[in-house]
Amino acid sequence: MSEGNELVFPGRFLNMPLSNMVFLMILRRMGFDITAHGLRSAFRDWAAECTNFPNDVCEMALAHAVKNKTEAAYRRGDLLERRVPLMEQWAAYCEPHKVGIVEPAEELRT
Repeated sequence: MSEGNELVFPGRFLNMPLSNMVFLMILRRMGFDITAHGLRSAFRDWAAECTNFPNDVCEMALAHAVKNKTEAAYRRGDLLERRVPLMEQWAAYCEPHKVGIVEPAEELRT
């Protein structure tokens, strides 16, 4: 994160996220024929079918809003410590499925 910005991957303008097109282009360069939404959907299916993590941890990992307004009013945490092992397992699952390494754009090489 950059100083004064809560975004991990900020876009061109301060406090603006990267566009969906950026993620789509990254996935294409990696050789995947999938959208960002498709990748998120694959994660959610994997989490439900292949892990025992609670639903609320999986939903929080996807930054999904709590639909129940009363529950949302009382939920203050981000479940970060509980999400870490979930994401570590997802990374381990994805590792054998790597297509290749994406070279950074010329302007990012220094």
